[in-house]
Amino acid sequence: MIIKNFLITGRPGIGKTTCVLRIISLLSKQGLRIGGFITREVRERGKRIGFLIQTFPEMEEVYLASTRYDNGPRIGKYIVNLDNLENVGVSSIKRALESSNIVVIDEIGPMELLSNVFKKIVLEAFNSDKPIVATIHFKARRYPFGKRLLARSDIIVYELTLDNREHIYRKITDDILDMINFKGLKRNFV
Repeated sequence: MIIKNFLITGRPGIGKTTCVLRIISLLSKQGLRIGGFITREVRERGKRIGFLIQTFPEMEEVYLASTRYDNGPRIGKYIVNLDNLENVGVSSIKRALESSNIVVIDEIGPMELLSNVFKKIVLEAFNSDKPIVATIHFKARRYPFGKRLLARSDIIVYELTLDNREHIYRKITDDILDMINFKGLKRNFV
């Protein structure tokens, strides 16, 4: 089976989203259309108070989770907004499957796995013919859905570490471009 699903994992704060943003930048420079979403921290006075979903290419932003919500499922100190995840995050994946060359899903983790709608679109994306670039929580193996994804034969998992985080995005980008057999490429980033 062809590897077409590229998963990035690593401990919290190691730079998974930064890695994805670097990959998006390099792939976009090649003229490829990127769709999906990333998740960004929201900090106030140095303290993390939540997470935003930011869609591509629309750049729509909504809260995924916040310490200030009082209604919804709780993960640690955060209350998750499943409506935002499903109406904005899931919708961005659907649009990417229709009109993008590459689908980005950042992140597949405990907050997102609270949604069956999210899990369904992730499987649809992984089963599609589109390359997927996704981050997956380092504890994903603790969840049945995470185990299921990680057991697939069409994935490759890259673990981000302090030693490789400044350069691994180039290798991942090159692996994606090799997978799609991209012609006419100026690969001076490896």
